[in-house]
Amino acid sequence: MALLFKSINFITLCRGHNVIRTRKNSLAKLVVQKKDYCYYSLPKMASFLGDIDRLPKSMKVLLENLLRHIDGKSVKENDLQAMVDWLSTGHSDREIAYRPVRVLMQDFTGVPAIVDLAAMREAVKRLVGEVKRVNPLSAVDLVIDHSVTVDNFGDENAFGENVRMEMARNCERYAFLRWGQQAFNRFRVVPPGTGICHQVNLEYLGKTVWHEQQGDQCFVYPDTLVGTDSHTTMINGLGVGGIEAEAAMLGQPISMLIPDVVGFKLTGKLNEGITATDLVLRVTEMLRKQGVVGKFVEFYGDGLADLPLADRATIANMSPEFGATCGFFPVDEVTLNYLRLSGRSDQQIALVEAYTKAQGLWRYPGDEPVFTCQLALDLATVVTSLAGPKRPQDRVVLSQVPQAFTAFKALDIHNKNNHKNAPDDENSGLSDGAVVIAAITSCTNTSNPSVMMAAGLLAKKAVEKGLKTKPWVKTSLAPGSKVVTEYLNAAGLTASLDQLGFNLVGYGCTTCIGNSGALPKAVETAIAAGDLTVSAVLSGNRNFEGRIHPLIKTNWLASPPLVVAYALAGNIQINLTDDPLGQDQQGKGIYLKDIWPSTQEIATALEAVKTEMFLKEYAEVFNGDESWQAIPIESSLTYHWQEKSTYICQPPFFDDMKLIPEKNRGYKRSTHFGYFC
Repeated sequence: MALLFKSINFITLCRGHNVIRTRKNSLAKLVVQKKDYCYYSLPKMASFLGDIDRLPKSMKVLLENLLRHIDGKSVKENDLQAMVDWLSTGHSDREIAYRPVRVLMQDFTGVPAIVDLAAMREAVKRLVGEVKRVNPLSAVDLVIDHSVTVDNFGDENAFGENVRMEMARNCERYAFLRWGQQAFNRFRVVPPGTGICHQVNLEYLGKTVWHEQQGDQCFVYPDTLVGTDSHTTMINGLGVGGIEAEAAMLGQPISMLIPDVVGFKLTGKLNEGITATDLVLRVTEMLRKQGVVGKFVEFYGDGLADLPLADRATIANMSPEFGATCGFFPVDEVTLNYLRLSGRSDQQIALVEAYTKAQGLWRYPGDEPVFTCQLALDLATVVTSLAGPKRPQDRVVLSQVPQAFTAFKALDIHNKNNHKNAPDDENSGLSDGAVVIAAITSCTNTSNPSVMMAAGLLAKKAVEKGLKTKPWVKTSLAPGSKVVTEYLNAAGLTASLDQLGFNLVGYGCTTCIGNSGALPKAVETAIAAGDLTVSAVLSGNRNFEGRIHPLIKTNWLASPPLVVAYALAGNIQINLTDDPLGQDQQGKGIYLKDIWPSTQEIATALEAVKTEMFLKEYAEVFNGDESWQAIPIESSLTYHWQEKSTYICQPPFFDDMKLIPEKNRGYKRSTHFGYFC
């Protein structure tokens, strides 16, 4: 027995020595603008574990995470070696412990995690402990974006009225979050009426590279996060469930298999008139056919040089739709240009460039990493498209949308073939295929200035030619941040959007998550009376049947300018490539091509997007408006639970917790539930 203990102690000693050696031998220094930083160097680690030059850059981010947290227990040197050995096969069955830097939450799935924190403080208070020590161990940002609904639309009062109704409906939740905002350390809340979490993350919260003071040294490492919303993949993150996010919040690692990595090579350039939305729908179609569930997708190739960061964010945002764990774009000059535009500091931008180059994370022309498998797309082959009628991977070329709708109707088992037009004059054109919702919504597209400017320019041309939105179309504009409103105003496009009914309705997810609100009563009556198969067109990321509105069977994902175009057309069965949207005063047909903005027109409009807009809108992003600040809260370390609440209640998990845990009593009179083999 003594010999066994000596052997165990010797193995433990050796493991500890290996950990110390690995960390010590990998430590390096970086000087950026006369400031010293420390980091764990991947090239140094490679000198004794093996070459990693052609390892996918997304894998290098994971590898650095393991290297920084190696402790001989949750992360061992064998984990690092398995990452290096991945290069030989492009696959591994090894499980690793991943520790993200921060956590991103939204106000639906994030609230339970903060309730649990409040319950922990209550338990510590009962046990006469130090309550204020209960805090998130990782930085947490919660953005309130899932609650605003499009109750009002089509006029200048819509935004104010929707905000008023949102505050009234959610007063208890908001009071709780406002309390948490002042009670906890490392927990920040972006109040309602500010933006969508992923767009706020893109424009402000994300750093690309994180740095933290540890004693007398400042350590630098990749900015990584997990979020309680699936589209956290848009920037630096993985979308996970609430339990995983809460574990990360409390400093615990997330277990995951070393992933397969699918390389997606982009070459060429997008043609005139083609949008980032058209591109992401093509990418989603290809990757869904490939099968990438549980895998990383890393984009590479010289086509990235001409792909703006906003377009990259649009693609990464839809990783859940094409099934991947994340969609990864490496850092390059395009990244730095966006960081400058969005107001990040010169020091931060210089640090991003220096660190990513030192770690082999920078994209150079001609880079060819080793992948599990590869796909390729020539950007010049992308054409104008929608996705529908009920799955985001079902891409349909614009000219074929009417046929796709007809095919859906033929397969609809509920189709009674006795459809009638609406009975009243205002909605006399309401029939099968009628577009009853046209929504510019979702962080997928509203984070992208080029498609938002395109929508505004198309609206301006439509107004100039005398076109009008059809009366049965519920129109809405819900940007993912206030910066969008700033640059649409600066470009002189807001008035035209307003004139077509695309007034601001809120800064949040709205229609994309089903918060589309009720349709006008006459429209709902007409749909029910005629058993109509109607449509919604939205610039979102999901279009499952019934998701957007229970009365709408077909939902179509489209670029913002196409959303405006379909509001003018009024019916999904109109072929926008061949059929006119309307007539001018001389009775001559006006076609989509007549009002579609050119690449040069969009580029000119984009000159209105200024750094000052980002600095202005994010200067006091955590303060909120008067209605948020007016919410009464108690300046207490513990939450005052409301006994009659049916929403936020104190969970019972810690009711029996004692200062000294009881000994395990074992199991008595237990039996088998079953035998598994």
